[in-house]
Amino acid sequence: MKLAMMLPPVNEGGKWELAAQMGVRRAITKAAPELSGCEPPSEFESLALTKKHFAAAGLELCALEGDQFDMSPIKLGLSDRDECIEKYRRMLRNMGALGIPLLCLNFMASIGWFRTRSDIRERGGALTTSFDADDIGGRLVEERLRIGEKKLWENLFYFLDAVLPVAEESGVMLGLHPDDPPISPLMGVARILTSVENYEKIFARYKSLNIGATFCQATFKAMGADIRAVSADWIARKKIFFIHIRDIDGDARHFREVFVDSQKNFTADMLAHYDRCGFNGVIRSDHAPAMGGEIQDGFNGGISAGYQSFGHIYATGYIKGCCDAAKIPLQ
Repeated sequence: MKLAMMLPPVNEGGKWELAAQMGVRRAITKAAPELSGCEPPSEFESLALTKKHFAAAGLELCALEGDQFDMSPIKLGLSDRDECIEKYRRMLRNMGALGIPLLCLNFMASIGWFRTRSDIRERGGALTTSFDADDIGGRLVEERLRIGEKKLWENLFYFLDAVLPVAEESGVMLGLHPDDPPISPLMGVARILTSVENYEKIFARYKSLNIGATFCQATFKAMGADIRAVSADWIARKKIFFIHIRDIDGDARHFREVFVDSQKNFTADMLAHYDRCGFNGVIRSDHAPAMGGEIQDGFNGGISAGYQSFGHIYATGYIKGCCDAAKIPLQ
């Protein structure tokens, strides 16, 4: 397996050096303009410069993750979606030309990954995030941001019809991330990547080798899926391109993020399972509690809550230790 870390597109707080010091050689980033201060990665020179800067720090930029620019027109089916799709197609061509082979994408409209609290006390006072559907009550997003499942499916298929051929030509693997939390609707917004069955619906429609899953194990666990059986099947079918290593306590409607070692042997067993099944793709620590006095200012999606340094240092070290103990080759 290939160990990576989610890192900001600019070297804030010495996070790039921390990754290199931990022996991590691969970076994943969200190169959106609001984070990078540059043009979006649909502009070749912008993405090339980002890759060059990572390389100078000893890190290979192996993947992009998340929305790299405003995807609302695509997900909501607005009048300018074709313009946005063409921008996406340019980004895929740029990734191919620069040797960046993986794109972790989602199709969460209006609301990205979402938590109701980011100040839950975990072990030793560490701060973690949680989701409780009861806390939302009848709250809705404004009407222009709402969408139903039928229309969202139509928009997803329209998008994939347009971008998947370019991903194939460019050698870029599209790993669909599940909706987090996997419930529908959420504040009046439909969610469709909420079940194994819905992934299979996509796989049945598109026979391409370039469309698959980002296997965020905690989100599939929240769905109630048998994550060992599903991952074994999808790895055998070459449908898992990327794995997020994290854990939760609870179910889709009520859960909190926990440390990767909170459930004894869970992480170690899952890593060994992925290895036995033949997975040799990218893995990374995901959504770690804030430790050592780090403060989560609040949850606003993206790489905010859950992405302070110390929790990921701990989680990455734990992942490396589990792999060493199980003699799992980790690149």
